[in-house]
Amino acid sequence: MTDDRTGQDITRAGSRSVERGSDVEQRQISNEARLIRGVFRAAGLAAGTAVRGSQWAVNTSYEVTREITKAALDGESSADIAERTGNALRSIARSALGVTEGSVREIVSYVPTPAGNGSGQQQPVAIGPHLRSATTQELRRRGDALLARSADVYFTEDVHPAYDRILDELAPDEARILRFMALNGPQPAVDVRTNRPLGIGSELVQGDLTSVPEQAGVRYPDRARPYLINLKRLGLALTSDDPVVLSRYMVLEVQPVVEAALKKAGRAPKIVRKSLRLTEFGEDFCRTCFTIGN
Repeated sequence: MTDDRTGQDITRAGSRSVERGSDVEQRQISNEARLIRGVFRAAGLAAGTAVRGSQWAVNTSYEVTREITKAALDGESSADIAERTGNALRSIARSALGVTEGSVREIVSYVPTPAGNGSGQQQPVAIGPHLRSATTQELRRRGDALLARSADVYFTEDVHPAYDRILDELAPDEARILRFMALNGPQPAVDVRTNRPLGIGSELVQGDLTSVPEQAGVRYPDRARPYLINLKRLGLALTSDDPVVLSRYMVLEVQPVVEAALKKAGRAPKIVRKSLRLTEFGEDFCRTCFTIGN
C-alpha cells in the first residue's frame, strides 16, 4: 500500500510537472498563433489591395497560410516566419501575375520584417511603391547612382521619370483642365479683396477665382478648387500676377462665384486681375502625355 501511494504521489507530481510544461508550451503556441494571425491579416490585406476581388487573392491566402503553418510547425522564430511569408508572397505574385519588382514591394510592404540585419544598421523602410531612405548613407548611395547614370553614355531616358507618377495622381477632370489650357493658353483669374484707403488693411476675401474648370467641361464642378490646387501641387499650373487681355475678365467677373465674393467683400470691393497658366513643366507634360492635336 505504501509503495502504491508513493507511486501515486510520484505520478501526481509528474503530472503537475507535465501540466506546467504544457501550459508554457500552450502560451508559446498562443503567442505564435497571434503573430501568424497578424502576419496573415497583413498579407491578406496587401494581396486584396493589389488584386481586388479576383480568384488570385483566394489562392494567395491558401499558399501563404501553408507557408506560415509549415514555419510554425518547424519551430521557426517570429522573424523567420515573417521573412518566409514575404518570400511566399513574392514568389506567388511573380508566378501568378507577372508583376514587376516595384509592385511586389508594394504588396509585401505590409509584412513586418526583422528590426535589424545583424549589422546594427537600420534598413530602408518600404512605403507603397516608393522607398524611404532611413540613413544618410542610403541617400548618398542613391544620389551617387543617379550621377553615375548621368555619366553613362549608353543610358537613355525618353521622358521625365516623374510623368508616370503624375498620371497616377491626376483625376480625369484634371486631365481635361490641362488639355483645355494647353489648347487655349493662359486664362483669366481674379482675387476679391476688401477696399481700404491706399490698400492698407485690405483683406483677401477669396483668391484665384477662375472659370477654367467649367470651360473645360469637368464632370464635377464642385471639385474645381481641389482640382486646381492639385495641379499647382504637381507643378503643372500656377497663378501669375501677369494679367491677360482686359476684355477677357468681363465674362469671369459676372460669374456667380465672383459675384458672391464681391457681395461678401462689402462696399466698393477691390478686384485684382491675374492669370492661370501652365508652367513650362506642365506644357512639356501635356505635349508628352496627351494627344492634343494640331
